[in-house]
Amino acid sequence: MNTPPLIADNAHLPRPDFSVCVFCGSRLGHHHEWAATAADTGKAIADHGWGLVFGAGRWGLMGTLAQAAIEEGGWVSGIIPRYLTEMEPVIKGLADLQVVDTMVERKVRMVDQSDAFLILPGGIGTYEELFEVWTGRQTGSHDKPILIVNLNGFYDKLLDFVKDGLEHGFLTDRHMVSVEVHTKMTDVFASLREYAAAARQTNGS
Repeated sequence: MNTPPLIADNAHLPRPDFSVCVFCGSRLGHHHEWAATAADTGKAIADHGWGLVFGAGRWGLMGTLAQAAIEEGGWVSGIIPRYLTEMEPVIKGLADLQVVDTMVERKVRMVDQSDAFLILPGGIGTYEELFEVWTGRQTGSHDKPILIVNLNGFYDKLLDFVKDGLEHGFLTDRHMVSVEVHTKMTDVFASLREYAAAARQTNGS
């Protein structure tokens, strides 16, 4: 049986001037609030006229997030390694679909094509993506904002672990303040609006 080609169904949509990359789980997790927040986040990104960059998958919080943005008429870009397309379905309705060779290339493109990073609950892949962009911010490869959404204290223990590095002398306060930690989505989007406005001013639009 021939595999149908992977295409971006909404390639006609214009690319927004500001895009948010969201890292989150390919599972839904045990709390209904997380899925609801993912859906609200996707809808809000689309309503603001921003682009959404994510991992292209249809499952879990990732799929919930993207589906909400797509249904709201938003511009959504999915970036996925080719081998993962054989393991999980790519969501329909993307404005941009990029199939790459490796996870490394996937992350490079996500960083290059996004103006801010938003981290919702997730698993190992989400943590790795968080630390990838956090390291990039620390080493100066980018200066884009990183916002952690700490729903129901989900990231408390991870953040405590990172703070141990501060206490033991492996991190400085500068490393800690290079990310924002929020518990309310209203605060998240207030920050994102400021970043989007600053980006427009910088770009002269």
